[in-house]
Amino acid sequence: MPDTPHQIVPDSEHRGLVARLPPTPRGLALLARFDRPIGWWLLFWPGAWGVALAGGTAARWDLIAWILLGSIAMRGAGCVYNDIVDRDLDAQVARTAARPIPAGLISVKAAWVWLVVLSLVGLVVLLQLHTLAAVVALASLAPVAAYPFMKRITWWPQAWLGLVFSWALLVGWTETAGDLSAPMWWLYAGSIAWVIGYDTIYAVQDREDDALIGVRSSALALGGHVRGGVAAFYVAAVVLWGMALWSVRPDPLAPLALLPAALHLGWQATTLRPDDGAGALARFRANRFTGLLVFLACAVVGSTV
Repeated sequence: MPDTPHQIVPDSEHRGLVARLPPTPRGLALLARFDRPIGWWLLFWPGAWGVALAGGTAARWDLIAWILLGSIAMRGAGCVYNDIVDRDLDAQVARTAARPIPAGLISVKAAWVWLVVLSLVGLVVLLQLHTLAAVVALASLAPVAAYPFMKRITWWPQAWLGLVFSWALLVGWTETAGDLSAPMWWLYAGSIAWVIGYDTIYAVQDREDDALIGVRSSALALGGHVRGGVAAFYVAAVVLWGMALWSVRPDPLAPLALLPAALHLGWQATTLRPDDGAGALARFRANRFTGLLVFLACAVVGSTV
């Protein structure tokens, strides 16, 4: 396999840096999506929200740091597992054909070894948690393992991704608050709606290839109503987050802390052009900033209780 930058997938954010790596380290980095940090940011932010809304922004900064490390490792492990399962499908899609396994850069056996290594990092993070939060974290393994198969059996794999990518929120809240109370569930439901919205934007890039090979997605299910569908999920997310903040602090001003996040999501939905792949990717990536804005809202409300 030639040692060229052309093996870097089109939506990599660090093409130059990754392209300079030797072939095998490059393949491992690409397999874990280290070149695309947006994924672990999106996995991390809900966990940070849970800690912040439970009042642990300052006191549990160490937990937030552990959640960040766990998000990087477990997002990488999830991507490796997904690529092992989807290697035949990936070879048929233009955007994913350059991924390390279908491109022949990394063998399936080496991918399994890399998956174990990343999972061991996740285990180190798990050992930092108390019993309830550790049990909640372990409960995520089943839905994570099932996710790669959802695109074969449902038009809404993004909903399942929402369950998985919001799970750190349950861990962060239970480790900080020590319970499974209502604000956590409102926040979790809002995160699921948010994930469906932003991953529908991401799925817009693959609509033609997905339709040809029989892979299902919310972008295909919504057809010509993608922008409206994304807007509806974003509205649901803001309303549910508002309920979470209200549950913690029943004050009319509490949900107003979400106004910057709501405006940012509104910009994404109103300016989305489903036929503009580059624009869709930019709006998808903008959700790392949405995560920060929601974190700040949770921190403000959580710190005043």
